[in-house]
Amino acid sequence: MDDIPVYGLKSCDTCRKALAELDAAGRTVTFVDIRTEADLKKKVPLWLAAAGPDKLVNKRSTTWRGMTDAEKEAALTEEGAVKVLCALPTLIKRPVVEAGGAIHVGWAKDTRSALDLL
Repeated sequence: MDDIPVYGLKSCDTCRKALAELDAAGRTVTFVDIRTEADLKKKVPLWLAAAGPDKLVNKRSTTWRGMTDAEKEAALTEEGAVKVLCALPTLIKRPVVEAGGAIHVGWAKDTRSALDLL
């Protein structure tokens, strides 16, 4: 099976859970830290095209709660989301998994099902 890139933060509990589940399923995974290793200028537009800003922007994060209403509104447009997510990678909902030509955001049941983990 192909190597699965998983984008996230090393300190993120959800990312650690995803990596553990993928490892337990025998999947080969490459973890990419979105703060230090990811080419966000290249990846964020692709992720937005696949998932949209409403799904890719983590509205439960501390970063989101610290933003003004105008900043939040701008972040939910495709153009604004590219700028904000590249500048503030902690605002990206995690993990972002690229597998089988598809992009999955978050570690909910739909992502695990798409990766044949359920």
